Amino acid sequence: MKQARRRVLKLAGAVAATAAGVLAWRATDQGVFSAGSGAAYEPWKQWDIRPPEGLLHPVYAAILAANPHNSQPWMFKVTEQTIDIYADTRRNIGAIDPQLREMYIGIGCALENLMIAAAHDGYATTLTFLPDRANPAHAVQVRLMRANPVTSDLYAAIPRRHTNRGAYDISRALSAEMLQQLAARGAEFPEVKVLWFATQEERKRVGDLIVAATEAIIADRQQSADSAKWFRTSWQQLQTQRDGITLDAQSLPPFINAAAKILPALDQQSADDAWLRATRERHVATAAAFGFILVPDERNNIMRMLGGRLWQRLHLAATSQGLAAQPLNQICERADREQQLGIEPRFGDALHALTADVGLRVLMPFRIGYPTVSAPPSPRRDLKSVLV
Repeated sequence: MKQARRRVLKLAGAVAATAAGVLAWRATDQGVFSAGSGAAYEPWKQWDIRPPEGLLHPVYAAILAANPHNSQPWMFKVTEQTIDIYADTRRNIGAIDPQLREMYIGIGCALENLMIAAAHDGYATTLTFLPDRANPAHAVQVRLMRANPVTSDLYAAIPRRHTNRGAYDISRALSAEMLQQLAARGAEFPEVKVLWFATQEERKRVGDLIVAATEAIIADRQQSADSAKWFRTSWQQLQTQRDGITLDAQSLPPFINAAAKILPALDQQSADDAWLRATRERHVATAAAFGFILVPDERNNIMRMLGGRLWQRLHLAATSQGLAAQPLNQICERADREQQLGIEPRFGDALHALTADVGLRVLMPFRIGYPTVSAPPSPRRDLKSVLV
């Protein structure tokens, strides 16, 4: 009997050791111990270490800009005097962005980083938007001329700016003065405005609409599927493709994040349910304020790029002040989808009702507040991948 018991215990120990080995292998293979490392994250670490290579250094800064679903929808052509930015329409996010609104916002974000870095390097710039009217993908041409260096206070925030999807500190309100100062960062763009929703009543109204739009996206199989295409659950896929939204970027508690990496990927319905819970219980519930970036015409690509420049500038300023921010585009995504399908404009009408007194159109909603966790970097394509 004792001998049989010893055999059982020995077998149980072997099974446990094997299971532990499998878990350790899975944890290593899925990057549990390697968050924020590897070639996919090098652009964040090296963007300002390398000596400026002519006009390439501003492009190093540009590829760190905010963009939709971390799709990085840009390409750059660099000559001795110009940098041309092209929208890489192959990297569009499908039914989530059917009118390419978010793509051109992302181009504007990249342009803003490029402009800040160019001024820091000692270049004056002249912009020509949509220089080839026959090719809307040719978004902007930046002509650079030698000048005295001008270092913005936002320059140092370029490698520290990350989208923070974690909970914000609900005990810390944002003053009206601080919100006004952030909005004033866009004074250079008189066509673009920021509308704040900071009172409890205002936040509830906007938050409820964001949650409802999230539910509508989940119910739309094409939107749900197109969004899911950009979620990277494999460490190898992340390092190879160097784009998309990662588990680390969800700012989950460490043990939950580790478990999510080790366990098999969720099916689409479970992933959508998790996103809806995060939207309702974390993103909306802990926002200190919501902001809407407004423009005269949200369908105009130049207005979209100017709005993107303001968003990047505002996010950099928020980062430099210890604030967190996150785009919450679900309402606009549904409004654009309604137009695409020719269905009742439920969310389009709701957006209009929120801004009727302003006389401008909503380009992009976002939330802002004091972070409770640090936001990690996202994977980025390297320079050679974005040059034409």
